[in-house]
Amino acid sequence: KWDKAAKTRLARGRRRGGRGRASAAPGAAMSVVGIDLGFLNCYIGVARSGGIETIANEYSDRCTPACISLGSKTRAIGNAAKSQIVTNVKNTLHGFKKLHGRAFEDPYIQAERAKLPYELQKMPNGSVGVKVRYLDEERPFAIEQITGMLLAKLKETSESALKKPVADCVISVPSFFTDAERRSVMAAAQIAGLNCLKLMNETTAVALAYGIYKQDLPALEEKPRNVVFVDMGHSAYQVSICAFNKGKLKVTSAQFEQLCAALLSRVEPPLRAAMDQAKLQREDIYSIEIVGGATRIPAVKEQISNFFCKEISTTLNADEAVARGCALQCAILSPAFKVREFSITDVVPYSITLRWKSSYEEGTGECEVFSKNHAAPFSKVITFHKKEPFDLEAYYTHPHEVPYPDSRIGRFTIQNVVPQHDGDNSKVKVKVRVNIHGLFSVANASVIEKQNIDGDHSDTPMDTESSSKNQGKDDELDKMQVDQDEGIQRSQAEQQSQTASGDKQDHPNQPKAKAKVKSIDLPIQASLYRQLGQDLINCYIENEGKMMMQDKLEKERNDAKNAVEEYVYDFRDKLCGVFEKFITEEDSHKLTLMLEDTENWLYEDGEDQPKQVYMDKLQELRKFGQPIQERYMEHEERPKALNELGKKIQLLMKAVEAYKNKDEKYDHLDPAEMEKVEKYVSEAMNWLNSKMNAQNKLSLTQDPVVKVAEMLAKSKELDSFCNPIVYKPKPKVEPPNNGQAKANGEHNGPVNGQSGAETKPDSAKDNPQQTKPHGEMEVD
Repeated sequence: KWDKAAKTRLARGRRRGGRGRASAAPGAAMSVVGIDLGFLNCYIGVARSGGIETIANEYSDRCTPACISLGSKTRAIGNAAKSQIVTNVKNTLHGFKKLHGRAFEDPYIQAERAKLPYELQKMPNGSVGVKVRYLDEERPFAIEQITGMLLAKLKETSESALKKPVADCVISVPSFFTDAERRSVMAAAQIAGLNCLKLMNETTAVALAYGIYKQDLPALEEKPRNVVFVDMGHSAYQVSICAFNKGKLKVTSAQFEQLCAALLSRVEPPLRAAMDQAKLQREDIYSIEIVGGATRIPAVKEQISNFFCKEISTTLNADEAVARGCALQCAILSPAFKVREFSITDVVPYSITLRWKSSYEEGTGECEVFSKNHAAPFSKVITFHKKEPFDLEAYYTHPHEVPYPDSRIGRFTIQNVVPQHDGDNSKVKVKVRVNIHGLFSVANASVIEKQNIDGDHSDTPMDTESSSKNQGKDDELDKMQVDQDEGIQRSQAEQQSQTASGDKQDHPNQPKAKAKVKSIDLPIQASLYRQLGQDLINCYIENEGKMMMQDKLEKERNDAKNAVEEYVYDFRDKLCGVFEKFITEEDSHKLTLMLEDTENWLYEDGEDQPKQVYMDKLQELRKFGQPIQERYMEHEERPKALNELGKKIQLLMKAVEAYKNKDEKYDHLDPAEMEKVEKYVSEAMNWLNSKMNAQNKLSLTQDPVVKVAEMLAKSKELDSFCNPIVYKPKPKVEPPNNGQAKANGEHNGPVNGQSGAETKPDSAKDNPQQTKPHGEMEVD
């Protein structure tokens, strides 16, 4: 259930870390959208009062291909681009989502180069880009720019459907995306002008979408039941069989599955791994819901069903579930909607380790700060004892588990660290975090400055404190939570890591001397691998704006050209149809030749002309065609206008005649004014008769003497001048005297609390003629 923005939700949104929503006033129109950024197709879900909908594009299609075609004048994106895959092969981009966040030298990229019809290029920062011909010149584009183009198109589609601006959104990414890939998608959203509230794992979005439909299923069970979501986004196999010389090649299902046996064998291992990691048995599973393109394959369905020994369910719209889940998540995060709370716990897909130079040992120290499948978002506070600035290097603990050749995440330099006044180590608290997007970062660092310390000091090089789970919270709330939970027992993994490295550990039960301390924030210099700098992103944003303007200008130019072409075809058809009687044979021949010349010009010299040239050409054609069209329109509309004006004149003349015959309906009217009416109506009748007599002498090929607009104006003049005089209401009849009223049992004033309106005498009884309203003189 939904209801529109509560002010408290807006205030809460403003406290969430400044995601660009503070400008939204209470009650302001805001759009809440979720975007399924697929490898092949994209979907847009929107949260509206009443539920979640899927938006259709300009082709009335709820599916928009993830395809971009660049040309000599403009870009085509989505459905229009897909139609150019064959005609503009090298400049039509598709399947580029898999290139995000990767280096050009990545073996995966080098393997893909041979499969792609378009050319890949190494960008200045070492990442992968594409080289295409755009605006008649070779130009490189970063993958972030390409996806930014697609997201900008989806943004435009949303705004067109919703009739309001769109900024806040939730975008889906595969759950296996690494930090570099996620940051690359975030940059693309920024280029498109979108404020991404969350990068949401596709599997999580599906589970949330499932919650929309199945709210009563797991929630009302006394004993919690497990629902398994099997998401197979990539097709398990894609086969194209072409036989140019032999005709059709028939393959049975059994033969086809035998050919694909190696691929089909890859279905079960991830299912088994997921069950092992979740520590579940088959009998623990309540139901299995499958989504994704590959789940439509019968052999895949059969393998999943056999593995779980249960029938599988397909209650979700497999194509739109991700977008709908993202839209619901966006509504939960947005202050514009109040949504029934859903419990969402995501996980860290790969374990993350921190490494640093140790001054107490030879070599380095390290600690696994987030284990695989650790709850996310989550923050931890690590305490170091240092005398000088130091580096923390974050990387994925087990590179072989990551589908990415580089296990590094980034390097973080904690600056401005100096010894204490007494020369001792400074205590530096570092907060590490996996945020709502699934991105790792060193969120902040501070030094604890000792003051008036009594007793011994510790020289422990590092210890770790873990905050309580803060699911769905933002950085400001996390900071408060961490401060409250400082000093809690360290996790077992962290203790083992420290024990292995020989670090001394604090003993919480050991009494310590009281000391005054002061916390000072330290600057952090982050160097994240494969991340675009903000200056470069700003440059890409500027370029996207220029390309959008170019698209707009080109669309206007094409619209002007199409207007000329449409006028030629439409007018030529009418010259042989409804316009035929309204033009002389000689003029028709001349105009036909002019239209043919214009048509030939459009496909020759006029194929590529500026917008103004087309506008001038259209104006020239209209100069000859407009009189013909006006003669036709006048002929069609003149009878109705003539009838209405004539009827008004007749009614007014009847009223004047009735007045002259002393009709009591008009005996209250002023004689001088009625004389003016008679004169005015007579003049109008003479004007109409003279005009129509002249009009009747003309042929259809001649311009009319009197136009419909003139008749309508004359009719309006009659109404405004004559009606207030002729239809002036009679004065109210005076009530009878008191004696008469009493004799008749009537009252002059309110009786027994009645209002005056209720005791007003019925004038119709005294004057029966007055019951017939003067409205009978009006013409509908």
